Amino acid sequence: MNYYAIGQRIRKYRKALGLSQEELAEKVNISVTHMSHIETGNTKLSLPVFSDISLALNVTTDSLLFGEDRQSREKITESIASILEGCSTNELNIIAETISAAATALKKYGKI
Repeated sequence: MNYYAIGQRIRKYRKALGLSQEELAEKVNISVTHMSHIETGNTKLSLPVFSDISLALNVTTDSLLFGEDRQSREKITESIASILEGCSTNELNIIAETISAAATALKKYGKI
């Protein structure tokens, strides 16, 4: 488990909400020093503290652990699958080629 990366994600979400370390620490009922150590990856955080931080920041635990919201990713995938259900084989081939070209262009210009 990469505690440094988790801490950096916590910091990112905290700053996005305009919260100081002190304010977040107070919401989670931990010391400012402990919050600082969590954000720098210098300490492992307990499951209850991790859960409290997630709730205080109003983000999913997946977002803090993995850097993305897996539920949103699953919803996007389901939405795409729903769109594709009504497509013919020819239409699916065109869509697949379009997606491939878009992915290649994004990789070329460093976007993915």
